[in-house]
Amino acid sequence: MKYKRILLKLSGESLMGDKAFGIDNDRLSVYADQIKEISELGVEIAIVIGGGNIFRGVQAEEGGMDRTHGDYMGMLATMINSMALQAALESKGVQTRLQSAIEMKEISEPFVRRRAMRHLEKGRVVIFGAGTGNPYFTTDSAASLRAIEMDAEVILKGTRVDGVYSADPEKDPNATKYDMISFDDVYGNGLKVMDMTAFTLCKENDLPIIVFDMDTPGNLRRVLNGDQVGTIVRN
Repeated sequence: MKYKRILLKLSGESLMGDKAFGIDNDRLSVYADQIKEISELGVEIAIVIGGGNIFRGVQAEEGGMDRTHGDYMGMLATMINSMALQAALESKGVQTRLQSAIEMKEISEPFVRRRAMRHLEKGRVVIFGAGTGNPYFTTDSAASLRAIEMDAEVILKGTRVDGVYSADPEKDPNATKYDMISFDDVYGNGLKVMDMTAFTLCKENDLPIIVFDMDTPGNLRRVLNGDQVGTIVRN
């Protein structure tokens, strides 16, 4: 395996599958199978999941709700997704721990860096829920922060597209895919990989990001094998 410790970032929308909202159990099972496969190969795995399939803080703001209130609601949505993934993994025999940035002692551990590191060292998959625990920060920012705190070697951003393109490939048929691109070129070309706070954290801490299609079974293992899958963003 090319990487020993990773942080896998999944979007909430990816859990919807073909549904209009919520969680597609079949998609969840496919993700759990891929995570189990690399866990059994000895890869230490931390995971952050978004909550966009259930609720987004920006939705609340657009509807006239206070942004802070809406962001906390979004954090709760990430906990629902995190619990669903935890259940899917454990049903397949994968040991997991769920840590929350907001105290929810009945369903998760509080986030404690040293404890999380110990779980990873013992081969447990650690899922980080509730974002950073602060409003105005996205789950992309949470993923970058947790990856740095966990000394992860790379962020694997699993999406519905197979990498970073020069334009939106769903809208522009002439969009070209990058196999590798620098942080500076992403900035310069105005490309969207993560939100600016998350992206800057990765750049300043020399943490590469690999954007790849998580919906294709086997892709996660291929990325870890070092195969050319998706796009690598690095300094």
